[in-house]
Amino acid sequence: MAWSTRQLAELTGSTVKAIRHYHQIGLLDVPERAANGYKQYKISHLLRLLQIKRLRDLGVPLSQVAAMGRADEEPDEVIRVLDAELAATIERLHRVRAELAVILRHRAPMHVPPEFAPISQDLSDTNQSLFMVFSTVFSEEGMEELRRIVSVRDDTGEEFEALPPDADDATVERLAERILPLVRRMRAEHPWSKDPVADSPRGAELAENVMAHAAVELYNPAQLRVLQRLNVLLEPPAPSRV
Repeated sequence: MAWSTRQLAELTGSTVKAIRHYHQIGLLDVPERAANGYKQYKISHLLRLLQIKRLRDLGVPLSQVAAMGRADEEPDEVIRVLDAELAATIERLHRVRAELAVILRHRAPMHVPPEFAPISQDLSDTNQSLFMVFSTVFSEEGMEELRRIVSVRDDTGEEFEALPPDADDATVERLAERILPLVRRMRAEHPWSKDPVADSPRGAELAENVMAHAAVELYNPAQLRVLQRLNVLLEPPAPSRV
């Protein structure tokens, strides 16, 4: 008894294209041909194709199927690796489902870092973009600290976001002085904010570079001037000379 390629595909729930591909990459032996030129598949081919299909159904990549050998061998190491990969995939899917639940509950934009979903409705487009950028260089603990900080809303935050790019020096100075005590209190209550890049998994230098570029591109000129003035005001006074 022998089968054609189409019949073998039907028997195994495979496709003619897949069988031909297995021939090309050496996973399935090419059978002898009948006088009419058609391939003649036998029980050995059926068994091998069923084995290949079983391994594929278990998630084994084609590149590893050959390494696993024939049915009478015990590929324990490959199975352990596959099981570890599946466990990691399941964990990732559980995490994604949890994040989707938070997004749905708070009607948050999908691109917002999950830590900020509960307060996403209060975030401006600029802040959403900033926090997305920060999520690439801040640690998980840092992102959580940042969320706690920005959860406290005040009028100066809204004033800063509404500051026109051509604001005069007096307006910039006044806003910087209003924000100053808030920043000092934030640093006292959240020591992480004094050096937010210290625990960056990407390294402090790269994190500082990313933060600086984000500020330049996302804030307008007047807002940048406020930040520059704040940095000056936050600097400790130079020691007096006698």
